[in-house]
Amino acid sequence: MNIIGIKDLQINPAKLTRALEAHEYTMITKRSKPIGIAIAFDEAIVTQGLQSALLIDAYKKADLSLGQVSRAMNLSKEETMKTLSLMGVDVIDYEFKDELQNLDSFL
Repeated sequence: MNIIGIKDLQINPAKLTRALEAHEYTMITKRSKPIGIAIAFDEAIVTQGLQSALLIDAYKKADLSLGQVSRAMNLSKEETMKTLSLMGVDVIDYEFKDELQNLDSFL
């Protein structure tokens, strides 16, 4: 997340424009205190709603886990996985213990 002060924004608004074009969240501060967050507008916000679009974007960027997204969307993991896959988002769900056992048997 980028942080930009309101005075810096007045002097150089292109900083915010570049961040939005790169689809980066930007916190706007006044005297080092947060006063708002700027997010890029895209079709997902319209079709999925702001909350869902933000959650899915955070999942894509690995800022949230599948479980965290599921809880925030009030869906089961299976429902969340189906929703994400229908939106073209790659989803991998596996148990780490199972992978360790597979690794042990391989070695």
